[in-house]
Amino acid sequence: MTIDFKAEVEKRREDMLADLFSLLEINSERDDSRADKEHPFGPGPVKALKKFLEIAARDGYPTKNVDNYAGHFEYGEGEEVLGIFAHMDVVPAGNGWETDPYAPTIKDGKLYARGASDDKGPTMACYYGLKIIKELGLPTSKKVRFVVGTDEESGWGDMDYYFEHVGLKEPDFGFSPDAEFPIINGEKGNITEYLHFAGENSGAVHLHSFTGGLRENMVPESATAVVSGQLPADLVDQLDAFAKENQVKFSYRDLADSQLELTIVGKSAHGASPQSGVNGATYLARFLNQFDFAGAAKDYLVIAGTVLFNDHEGQALGVAHVDEKMGALSMNAGVFRFDDSEDDNTIALNFRYPKGTDPELVQAELEKLPVVKVTLSKHGHTPHYVPMEDPLVSTLLDVYERQTGLKGHEQIIGGGTFGRLLKRGVAYGAMFPGYTDTMHQANEFVDVEDLFRAAAIYAEAIYELIK
Repeated sequence: MTIDFKAEVEKRREDMLADLFSLLEINSERDDSRADKEHPFGPGPVKALKKFLEIAARDGYPTKNVDNYAGHFEYGEGEEVLGIFAHMDVVPAGNGWETDPYAPTIKDGKLYARGASDDKGPTMACYYGLKIIKELGLPTSKKVRFVVGTDEESGWGDMDYYFEHVGLKEPDFGFSPDAEFPIINGEKGNITEYLHFAGENSGAVHLHSFTGGLRENMVPESATAVVSGQLPADLVDQLDAFAKENQVKFSYRDLADSQLELTIVGKSAHGASPQSGVNGATYLARFLNQFDFAGAAKDYLVIAGTVLFNDHEGQALGVAHVDEKMGALSMNAGVFRFDDSEDDNTIALNFRYPKGTDPELVQAELEKLPVVKVTLSKHGHTPHYVPMEDPLVSTLLDVYERQTGLKGHEQIIGGGTFGRLLKRGVAYGAMFPGYTDTMHQANEFVDVEDLFRAAAIYAEAIYELIK
């Protein structure tokens, strides 16, 4: 039986976009300030989860909401289970948008919205791939469990809770529509390590506060410092020259008690690709380093503005490592918090590391810095790899090649996806080779036609895996 999956997607274009818009209109950023028992990561992720399950129930799937942490629906019968893992939470929108990030807008064939490419757009393309199989009544021999989480962008607390409370065996194999084609069958380890500092100042210039970054897995778009003391009269002119030389933006304002607030704006990017962004925090620290700070404030600024500055592979930190298959370690200095009234100030360093090193080896090197201590995040992931000869990988690559006419090949990334939840799990789409990566950035978009192309690939891929 030959099925034209592309033609089937064409019949459902308007419906797919309408469902996707209903998800993109929901601000599903994690908000711990509004978290409670009913909203473990804040109201937004729960609202998006319920909307997705509402769409699934409308289409005739039995759904299950696991205490607003995650949910799923199932389709088909069989002993073996194919798991599909997606997520409804998004990183903070941040600044610099030309459109409302939660008013999805199509311009020049591109759909702009927070979550358009990470991960609501790919999720809906995959959902419609399965929907086509269901509506055509194609014969299957395995079950599909489509799981949607609400905390993928932070600590994966959603999946920890889901697997502990769902009461079902784990799927035998699966994929996550949360990366790129042709396939992601390897992912580096992921850990955040925190540098801790005291808050004292003893120099002629005083650092009152230094803040930058929204999430550990995002390059800080901007950072702001409040300073006072023996600053040069031409400080603003120096800042202007520094900004022009380094192609960043800046602002300043006078505060009470002769304090001055300085801000530098760079460019956000995904923390797995820190070289794609411009870390506003390290640039601001680099500018401030020339002045007479001392004590913990000086240590903080030297590390932020000298050791961490453009050190995307951890060379200056002494933690650089390269694996022949998995590539190089990467480091993103993601969140900066310094307050002179606090005893504990931090810089959060997010590492994506290959085989051959580990968080403890990295920690031992970081402890050589002038810091009070180094601690590790509670949640981390070890390196993950599914061999090319695994039938899951070979089947997905075969479908990709038939649908696109392009040669498939394995890929190993620094980003972390729900594909690694399963021993036989990978990431598959929905971005195509040559795409512009705007994940975790302002003006995030996805090419609309690419979503439809992906939906056809997902339909055939799911059918080949469960037929």
